[in-house]
Amino acid sequence: MGSVLSSAKFTRHDCCGKCAVISYEYPLNERIRTLLRLEDLFVKLAHFVGRDAPQDHHVALQTIFETLEVASRADLKVDLVQELERQRQILMSFRNNPEISEEALSGALYEIEQASTGLLAMAGKIGQYLRENEWLMSIRSRAAIPGGVCQFDLPSYHYWLNRDPAARRHDLDAWMAPMAPIREGLEIVLRLLRASGRPEAQTARSGAYQLTMAGRSAQMLRVRVPRTDAVVPEISANKYALNIRFMLPETVARPRLAERDVQFELTFCSL
Repeated sequence: MGSVLSSAKFTRHDCCGKCAVISYEYPLNERIRTLLRLEDLFVKLAHFVGRDAPQDHHVALQTIFETLEVASRADLKVDLVQELERQRQILMSFRNNPEISEEALSGALYEIEQASTGLLAMAGKIGQYLRENEWLMSIRSRAAIPGGVCQFDLPSYHYWLNRDPAARRHDLDAWMAPMAPIREGLEIVLRLLRASGRPEAQTARSGAYQLTMAGRSAQMLRVRVPRTDAVVPEISANKYALNIRFMLPETVARPRLAERDVQFELTFCSL
């Protein structure tokens, strides 16, 4: 538990270009799959909003539309509130434990309580305020058509893209601000989920790895491969078995099995 409480605020350094390994995550249920997709969208959104070019802010707006679509597929707010409350109860049980830092514990509890408060304060359907914005919805419908947002299709959008970058950024921030509790809640849940497992060194003989689950429960798998090893894991799993095939990356041909032993780390994560 100490490693969970001492974790820094979640960042995506597992997949940055300077890391020695590449981390692949495989969700084992629909809820975690949704959280991972939203996390990826929020990371991309922050990247493109922070830039100045009109093309970057166009991508940011498209990412907002994708975020709206993914967040609307499930009762996301209720799921996050319930999970945060469950984690709060677990952490409360560590009060007065001499092996646990009270300062770290209090900080984690405060973060969870703040995130829960923000989620409970969200009224109505997620992103409803965006759906009620006719201008944004006109862009969304045109963006679904290849090349559908040219200046002659949407002159008002062309005007917006030619505004000062700071003005566009202000609008983008305002459109996403009401979703901040969702981002904060899923960051906490995924951070705790990632910290719940312990990596184990494994070997895929002739590029293939199989494991009988034998009652082992998990919500997500993490596979970490050295960046210098040019292989890509293809993962399939159910409650009975886990199969990983390490393929040679190809961009012009069908991927082939790496017919050699592959060293990797495997982590089972579960809250």
